[in-house]
Amino acid sequence: MAKKTESFTEKAEGFESKLESAKKVLETLMNPEITLNESVKAYETGMSELSKAQKILEDAQIKITEIKGK
Repeated sequence: MAKKTESFTEKAEGFESKLESAKKVLETLMNPEITLNESVKAYETGMSELSKAQKILEDAQIKITEIKGK
C-alpha cells in the first residue's frame, strides 16, 4: 500500500513540475525581445510539458475511478 502512495506522490510532484515548467515557458513567450525561432521552440516545449501534465492528470482520474469502483 505504501508503494501506491509513493507512486501517487511522485506523480503529483511530476504534475506540479510540468505546470511550473509550462509557466516558465509562458514567461519566455511574453518577452518582447524573443526571436521567432526561440518562440517556436518555447511553444513546442510548453505544449509538450502541458501534454505530459494532462496525461498525469488523466491517469489520476482513472485511478480515482478504479478506487471508487471497489
